[in-house]
Order: sequence, then structure tokens, then C-alpha cells
Amino acid sequence: MKSICFYFQVHQPFRYRRYRFFDIGNDHYYYDDYANESILRKVADRCYLPANQMMLELINKHKGKFKVAYSISGLALEQFELYAPEVLDSFRALADTGHVEFLSETYSHSLVSMKNNDLFRQQILEHDRLIEKYFGQKPTVFRNTELIYSDEIGELIADMGYKAMITEGARHILGWKSPNFLYVNAINPRLKVLMRNFKLSDDLAFRFSNQGWNEYPLTAEKYVGWLKSMGKDEIFNIFLDYETFGEHQSAETGIFKFMEQLPDAVFKNSKITFATPSEIAANFQPVSIVSVPTPISWADEERDLSAWLGNELQDEAFNKVYELADRMSRVTDSAMIKDWNYLQASDHFYYMCTKFFSDGEVHKYFNPYESPYEAFINYMNVLSDFKLRLNTFAPESKSQLEIAGLNKILEEKEAKLKKYEAEIISLQTKQTVQRSVSSVKTVKEKSPGKKK
Repeated sequence: MKSICFYFQVHQPFRYRRYRFFDIGNDHYYYDDYANESILRKVADRCYLPANQMMLELINKHKGKFKVAYSISGLALEQFELYAPEVLDSFRALADTGHVEFLSETYSHSLVSMKNNDLFRQQILEHDRLIEKYFGQKPTVFRNTELIYSDEIGELIADMGYKAMITEGARHILGWKSPNFLYVNAINPRLKVLMRNFKLSDDLAFRFSNQGWNEYPLTAEKYVGWLKSMGKDEIFNIFLDYETFGEHQSAETGIFKFMEQLPDAVFKNSKITFATPSEIAANFQPVSIVSVPTPISWADEERDLSAWLGNELQDEAFNKVYELADRMSRVTDSAMIKDWNYLQASDHFYYMCTKFFSDGEVHKYFNPYESPYEAFINYMNVLSDFKLRLNTFAPESKSQLEIAGLNKILEEKEAKLKKYEAEIISLQTKQTVQRSVSSVKTVKEKSPGKKK
């Protein structure tokens, strides 16, 4: 038996506005609402809505034989609620078919797995609660941010009770082995590992519209022919950014038409089936362990973490934000927790990437900054203001505790002053009205009445 496993990543960060040095301590709102809404609406109209409608029609047309999986970050779900609730409804409609699987991931689409295991677990559980709330599913398969994986991360995920995890079929990891089989974690073999076939995936994600590609144009029949020719291979893990449909590859390239025709070509010309990641983990036998001693991802040619943690700017920002983790564990203020979650999004560190060679164009996608240095300065300004606010809720030292106490007294006095000012204005307004009424009465009394 051979199966195609389609998984799509859905994520949008909350982008920051230009936050200046002089805003620190004076303005605590960091977000570019216009950019966030306009980008989300643009991608929703080009990708999420038409792609979801297409997937729903394919599932209904093929009576459940066509299946897909999604991993939607908590930040994307929040933006759907704010700016495009109809997108959330369309994902619910897919969930209702019973043939779509929603995977677990980190709530903030963060790199926390590289820094803090307790916070990593917390973000996973927070994300899973959202998936159950919106889609009625309890995830059993985990997908880390940008497919980041190592033996130790896999062990932690296995200990949390997940059945499988998906990652990149990196050539330097697999060597002569094929990504088209099921593997297990090297430390805890109970965890199944699905490896992305980067060639078959990138043929759609990056090469599909490239007229200089020797396989252009790619048709559904040609694609199925490639799958059939792969001898004893069992699983074809096609993992993509969902924005491939309509955004990275515009509708004019024929990407939607290709996807619409693919199931027909599969069922007509082969015995290949479609399966979700949990079905792959349940129905296929692992062929061996896969050893990943150092973390890998699906990014760039290196398939490592250098897209996010590859220079001094990124390392500085990354270390500084997670220095606050222990203090944030004592904070219950909802606004602080929201800003803390948004600060951890991997996108902020991606914008600081200084790689401008073969992968440069990828790093420019929806990047609001003109340079990595501008991204770093803006992020550190936001972080500086956030730390000032954090001192109020969880002071780091005795002096900060005293300052926090004084600030609280000042805030209380300021609140009282505003209250008294409002009362004074209210009394002055009443007095003015009373005087006006009295003046009108006096005028009426003095004016000659009509004779009967």
C-alpha cells in the first residue's frame, strides 16, 4: 500500500509598528493594525478561502477518500477571529467532514523548544485547547515550528503522549535512506516520525510556476507518474505552506487546477491512497530509527536553524526575551500574557536574518523591515518597554520592587486625580446648566405677559 500525506502550515504573525526609542515607557501599544489586517485579508481572499473551498469540494466529491491535515498557529487563529471570521468558519466546515486532521504545535509559532521545556509544554497544551475549542479534535500528532526536530525534542513529545511527529527529510540526516517510509525516534521508539519529501513538496511550493524548470509545466498526471515510479516506497509526505495556493503560486499559475485534478489522476492511474498523519502512524510499520542529534528544520538549503538563530542579532534578541520566562510565570495580567506570546513568534527572529544568497528572496516575504538591523532595533525597543511593564508585575530586584511600589502609588494617585477632575467638571457643568435655567426663568418673569 502507498499513501500520499498532505500537510499544510497556516501561520500569520502579529507585526509590530515602527516603535521608536522615545516610545519606550510612554506608549505600550506595539502593533501595526493596518498591516496585520490588510495582509490577513489579502491572504484570506487569495489563499485561505478559495483553497478551503477547493479542499471541501474535493473531500465531498471523492466521498472521504481525499484527506489532508493542517497545523494552524494560535496567532493565526486569533487573527482569523479579529479580521476574517469567515476563514475560521471554512476551517470548521473542513473539520466537520471527518476527513481533515488538525495537528498540535506551539501556540505562538515560537522557537521555545530550543530554550525552555516547561514553557514549550505550556504552549503546546495552550494550542491544543484552542484546537479542541474550534474544531473538536484532540491532536495526536505534533508539528513543531518550521518542522524543527531533534532526538531530544522528539523524546519530550513522546513523553507528552503524542503518537507521531513530522519533520524534514533532510539529506544530511537520511543519507542513503528514503523519506518515503515511516521512522521512529532514536530515544523513544514509541514516537513515529514522518519525514518530508522535500523534492516532491518543493516542486509545488517553489518550482511549479518556474518556466525555466525542465519539468515545466507540471501536470497532475506527470506528478502521479513520478509517485508510481518510486518502487517500494510507501509514503509520500507532501508538506507545504498553505500560502502556496494563491499567494506564493498565484491562481494564474494553475496551482488550483493542478490540485483539483490530482485526486482524479491518483485514483484513475494508481492504487495510491490519501491519508492523514495519524493514519500513517497507525497503518504503516516503521522501517528503522532516525537519529537527529542536532536540531533540523525545513528552512533554506542548510535545513538547520540558521534562518532564525544564525547571527549575533538573532541570538541577542532570542536570549533576552527568554530571560523573562521565570518572571512571566508569575504574571496573570491578560494584556501582558498576550504581548508575551506575540514576542515569541519566530517571525521576529526571521526578519533579522542576514542570509542574502540563494535563500534571500524567501526571507523577504511579507517582511515589514528594510534591513535585519532595523528589525533588531525595533524588536529590542518593544522588548525594552515590555521589560519596564514587567517590573510592575514581577520586579527583578529589591530596588525594582520599591520602584514598582512607588509607581503603583503614583498610578493610584493619578487615577484619583482623574476621578476628582471628572467630578469637578461634572459639578461645573451642572452649575452652568442651573445658571442658564435660572437666567431663562428670570427673563420670562420680567417679560410682559399676554392680556386676557
